[in-house]
Amino acid sequence: MIRTIDRKARKERKEHDKRTRQKSTGVERLEERTVSSRKRLRAARLNAIVDVDAAARAGWQPLDVAKAYVDGGATFLQFRAKTMASGPFLEMAARVAELTRASAGILIVNDRADIARLAGADGVHVGQEDLAPALIRPLVEPGCLVGLSTHTAGQLEAACREPIDYVAIGPVFSTATKDTGYAAVGLDRVRAAAHVAESAALPLVAIGGITLERARMVLDAGASSVAVIGDLLAGGNPAGRVREYLRALGG
Repeated sequence: MIRTIDRKARKERKEHDKRTRQKSTGVERLEERTVSSRKRLRAARLNAIVDVDAAARAGWQPLDVAKAYVDGGATFLQFRAKTMASGPFLEMAARVAELTRASAGILIVNDRADIARLAGADGVHVGQEDLAPALIRPLVEPGCLVGLSTHTAGQLEAACREPIDYVAIGPVFSTATKDTGYAAVGLDRVRAAAHVAESAALPLVAIGGITLERARMVLDAGASSVAVIGDLLAGGNPAGRVREYLRALGG
């Protein structure tokens, strides 16, 4: 009887130790993935946005645009589909996520935390009228990157108190691609925002009206990276355009 109890106890201890090791390994892998994603985010100078509507206007399919950006060397992509139904949105986001994983890049899904999680994306980007980052955190995988758009000094200061991984400021210049309802903030606001973001240890992404000619001066003003939509499609060679941006931005 005692031997039977001992065998049962040993078996239970082995099972417990196995579960503990598996849990520990899972936590370590999650931590490694989180650190890796944040490092890649901080290293990227170009946030190449695959905007479904902008791609259509330029005569491109979204997946072809994503492939071109990756081929050109972009490692930080965002997928934006304001008018796409949820089903096709998820299918397309998952395919873009496969591309970025294969190239050791990161993919951020615009607005939709649910799509980001189901598609296996690295993160989600939200605006001022979307769910607050604190409410998004429980909806996404642990370690998921969360970015937040801001347009005013007050919004930026509030954003830095949220559980986010990066903050965006814009529009830097006037733009017809993305209507935010806010006037262009200019380079002086980027400079001020860079100081606030730096004090919160957050990368600052600048967006809005950025062209190849303007990109370098935006980084010089303090932005960590520039987010570009329309100008990457200019000239009909997105891969080549990405390469031009990377040369201008030094990476």
